Amino acid sequence: MTFLGLSPIVRVCYRQSITFSCLCVSNNPHLYHSLKTKLPVVSVTALSLYLPTLRARALSTSALKPPFPSLLSAFSSSNPSTGLNWRQVLLSTFVSIWATRLGTYLFQRVLSDGHDSRFDEIKKSPPKFFGAFMAQATWVSLCLLPVLAVNSIPHKLLSTLPTLGVVDIVGVLLYVGGLAFEIEADRQKSQWSKEKKEKKHEEEFLTRGLWGKSRHPNYFGEVTLWTGIATLGAGVLATNAGVAGMGLNAGAGVWGRLLGVGLCALSPGFVSLLLFKVSGIPLSENKVSVTASHLPFLVWGWVLESKRGED
Repeated sequence: MTFLGLSPIVRVCYRQSITFSCLCVSNNPHLYHSLKTKLPVVSVTALSLYLPTLRARALSTSALKPPFPSLLSAFSSSNPSTGLNWRQVLLSTFVSIWATRLGTYLFQRVLSDGHDSRFDEIKKSPPKFFGAFMAQATWVSLCLLPVLAVNSIPHKLLSTLPTLGVVDIVGVLLYVGGLAFEIEADRQKSQWSKEKKEKKHEEEFLTRGLWGKSRHPNYFGEVTLWTGIATLGAGVLATNAGVAGMGLNAGAGVWGRLLGVGLCALSPGFVSLLLFKVSGIPLSENKVSVTASHLPFLVWGWVLESKRGED
């Protein structure tokens, strides 16, 4: 695998974003915008997983084409040499679960509210709206880097890795914990919003449950789960197999390993940048008046006081 080997997958991601941007112009932009990031995540991940097989089948001149590898066989000790590694399948499953869950949640929220207030202004400007779609394509490409990189490494190299390592366990725990945290935060917020619509309370801010401990617990969970994905990916790319899979020679040594770790770190790093500085917290907190005394110091999404602006 070389970085150029990822270019077909990245091109597909941008083409899908362009398609969604065209659909948004002529249809309900809020509905499409709630899905347009999540669908490319699933499709691009699936493509990266099966791209080697698709290429082999396209180049094969035999009537008997190479079979598509089984996902379940990746977890078997009798996994064939042409199959998938369990880390590839697990990483692909992780991002697909995240995308499906969050996409469904946002889609239902738009159906309930009738619009997505985050994009009420930029939708009025087609260039800005198109730019948002291109930015999302960049976001998908960078966030999926650990997954795309691991999926492109040949099974022969991945089979030299230990069956299970400490880094694998840490990565899985971070992902599961972060996803559970995000799901519970969204559930609490949805229940609070529902009760407010039903006039069961007149609270301006949600300060119960996880929202009483963190200003933005959903974003904390988001960053944590992507950190788990990056950790699991780095556990592969920082090995000799990972360095060779990136197209580097054995002499790359520690620099090759650092490159692999840095490649994976881009994912949670970019997520944090967007959530804290661009589309997450800034858009959420612009909805309400937040005084200087209510601006907390963020530490991995946790805060030093419990009051928060409405998300």
